[in-house]
Amino acid sequence: MRVLLVEDEQRLAENIVAALRETKLAVDHAPDGETGSYLAEQGIYDAIVLDLMLPGRSGQNVLRNLRKREIHTPVLILTAQEGKESIIALLNAGADDYLSKPFDLGELLARVKALIRRGKGASTSVLRVSDVELDTVHQTVVRRGERIDLSPAEYRILEYLIHRPHAIVSKRELLEHLYDFAWEHHSNVIEAHVSNLRRKLNIAGVEPLIVTLRHRGYRLTNGRLA
Repeated sequence: MRVLLVEDEQRLAENIVAALRETKLAVDHAPDGETGSYLAEQGIYDAIVLDLMLPGRSGQNVLRNLRKREIHTPVLILTAQEGKESIIALLNAGADDYLSKPFDLGELLARVKALIRRGKGASTSVLRVSDVELDTVHQTVVRRGERIDLSPAEYRILEYLIHRPHAIVSKRELLEHLYDFAWEHHSNVIEAHVSNLRRKLNIAGVEPLIVTLRHRGYRLTNGRLA
């Protein structure tokens, strides 16, 4: 999953980015409202963490503009404004959640993960497809009772595909959601990771869970008997 952080306090931003990346999330950071608004409008993020007090353009202005453009990416607001009326105004403007400063990084991570799950239509932290279970909290994958060890990239790909069951997901879409702008995008990297992931998930006599559709992308199947 890919997250946008819009925060002008450099030290705080560095800590948040590091914490999010430790949980296998791709993160882009914008230090001001103008940059944050531009990036958010690309519509490539699974969640946005947005500070209110920003140079150039306020967080509330960024939020209102996103919702006006019908961009429905889940938004978590970071605010020092704890008044009830201020919080109500934020929620009415389209915020999905908020955290008052100072906050615990662990709580921030949990709330961001919950926003991503809700945005993808998942109500629990354990995602299932066929006989595969993926735990987004502990970041483990189990098939038929056996744990499967995946690399960070393989895990992120599987998590994204499970959030898009039966949909055709292109290599470009995977690149956009799994890597931040600092990554030099190469589609053959995705091909290599998917190949390794498919091999680790495969069971003899059962059709592959991940099907490659030539020139179109990948699709997660039900893994029926071959």
